[in-house]
Amino acid sequence: METLQGRLDRCSINTATLGHREPLGVTIDRIARAGFGGIAPWRHEVEAGDARQLAKQIQAHGLTVTGYCRSTYLPAATRREFEANIASNKAALNDAAELNARCFVMVVGGMPEGSRDLDAARAQVSEGVAELLETARRVGVPLALEPLHPMYAANRSVLNTIAQALEMCERIDPQGASGALGVAIDIYHCWWDPHLLQSIGAAGKARRILAYHVSDWLRETSDMLLDRGMMGDGVVDLRALRGCVEAAGFKEHVEVEIFSARNWWRRDPDEVLLTCARRLQDVC
Repeated sequence: METLQGRLDRCSINTATLGHREPLGVTIDRIARAGFGGIAPWRHEVEAGDARQLAKQIQAHGLTVTGYCRSTYLPAATRREFEANIASNKAALNDAAELNARCFVMVVGGMPEGSRDLDAARAQVSEGVAELLETARRVGVPLALEPLHPMYAANRSVLNTIAQALEMCERIDPQGASGALGVAIDIYHCWWDPHLLQSIGAAGKARRILAYHVSDWLRETSDMLLDRGMMGDGVVDLRALRGCVEAAGFKEHVEVEIFSARNWWRRDPDEVLLTCARRLQDVC
């Protein structure tokens, strides 16, 4: 496994790590100035500005857009709402193409309000991903299904393991020849999975690993959404897991994605980036 010492060019910052406190143009400059090679912006930041101009700024800094976050949730209570969700994601895919994003991150959504039908929600996800696949192929931006921790199954994602996401990929896109459908592996969400190593290996064999996100799971986490740990502050063996991901064939950017309302989002952005840089090289 290649060391990350002196290789911040192989590291990316998801802009959520800085708490979305500044305009995206400012954040782009900060990330580039700190020496990182990649950035993963969020839709609301891009949609608040000019996607074409932001793409030019990113390109001028030589940054790789390692992912575009994130999809509109797919499951809906009515057919009209479902179709609106599809249309929203198609529009976002066009922006992802403008940014030359490596993938469009699909956080697929939970169960519609008032529903108790988990299978129906998963069926809507499958239908929606299949419909979006044609657009993804046309614009040249792969769909990266990101499984979320099971605690989010009700409201954020009915995809909860890499194995489950891979099964959906194989069912919708059996050959995978175009590389238009795969998975985003976010360690925060999957570190606990007893089948994690086997699933990473299977995803690599199928050539479906499109993104790799890191943070840490704090032993005494206080918020299931907004209290992710900085790498090295929690319980996850991040270096071993990167080794597994790279052994499976994914040797692209390591992307930091930290939601931390009580800690890191309150700190100076440059301090956060400096800490990310140190921890990526020391513990990842």
